Amino acid sequence: MQTYVRLLVLKHRYGWGYETLMREVSDSLHLRRFCRIPLHERVPDESTVRKLTRRLGPETVAELSRAVIAKAQRETRFHARAVRIDSTVVEADVRYPTDAGLAGDGVRTLAREGRRLRARLSGTELRVRDRSRAVGTRVRAIGRSLRRRTGEAKGGGARTDRTNGEAACRLGQRGADARRRGAQAGAGRRGADGAGRPPGCWRRRSGWGKLAGRAEKVVGQISKRLAGEPISDRLVSIFDPDARPIRKGKLGKPTEFGYVEQLAELTPNTKRGARGFLLPPSSAPGNPGENELLPQTVAELERLRLSPREVALDGGFQTKATAEALAPLSPERVFIAGRAAPGSRRTQRRLARYRVGAEGRISHLKRRHGLRRSRLKGREGERSWTGWAVFAYNVHTYGQYA
Repeated sequence: MQTYVRLLVLKHRYGWGYETLMREVSDSLHLRRFCRIPLHERVPDESTVRKLTRRLGPETVAELSRAVIAKAQRETRFHARAVRIDSTVVEADVRYPTDAGLAGDGVRTLAREGRRLRARLSGTELRVRDRSRAVGTRVRAIGRSLRRRTGEAKGGGARTDRTNGEAACRLGQRGADARRRGAQAGAGRRGADGAGRPPGCWRRRSGWGKLAGRAEKVVGQISKRLAGEPISDRLVSIFDPDARPIRKGKLGKPTEFGYVEQLAELTPNTKRGARGFLLPPSSAPGNPGENELLPQTVAELERLRLSPREVALDGGFQTKATAEALAPLSPERVFIAGRAAPGSRRTQRRLARYRVGAEGRISHLKRRHGLRRSRLKGREGERSWTGWAVFAYNVHTYGQYA
């Protein structure tokens, strides 16, 4: 297990993929020594590390980060006197969602899973219709319509809506067909409950049913958009159903697709270049506000028995809700950017500079530790990915304090 942990630290420290990680460790003497892999032993297979990452989950990684912080307090001179808290968006590994693109992904995925299920059910007649060609034709028609620059192209909006409606119709037919075929696959040779099916059949059937549910949701979204109705809890990817559209008011990226994570950095002082340890990130489904995630961060501080004297926050925090959430910690001073607060002007400038360092820390994590985009699908996968990035940063910080 210590070899696995050290491998993941290297992966997030250098931004390597699993195959690149194994190749680099295998060819390097000092990386083998760091990972505790003798020369006469083989490096673990990349699939083993990938599956372990999924199986362990985010809570195990959070415990590792807590252990590093506790070890730093116990064995070094680190004392958490201040904390700065800010949120960021961790992008999901998805492309920009469009109605036709989601419909095409749904049709292709349903056809692929249907073929895999049919291969498992040898000796039965399970017909799987692939409508991806028809949907692909309509997606290309949308592209041609948007590229036109003649007077006729001014009616491209209505033409595009009609083509999107046709793609949604094809996807709806494919989803309904998947429901019927799934019920057919459930009827086993030895009873209505499907007893006697080969191993893996039920997992394939369950996955096919989940994909059919997502396809139906995409059809509903397209229908609502064409009717001008609001869409709540929008699905932006067939492959990552937990990702959501998030708007943070950025000029370069008005809308991002992924997850919101709140990061809290504990530092020994508020000087320039202060560096500390990151708590396990706080998150919630959708697009939560700063104060919605703050109670989780406070709970992490209480769990580690930390009571920083000064707290620096972004301007997105509300004064009253923040004071209520931070009441268990009883900090001496709470600074919220852009809000009037008691204290001298010199103290306000010092905390303002200290708070700005949270933006630099987030940028550092995205550039050097892989926090820009999660390569694991789903909310649990994203939390695991973010947890390993935070743990790799904490280990590097501990090396500077030790």
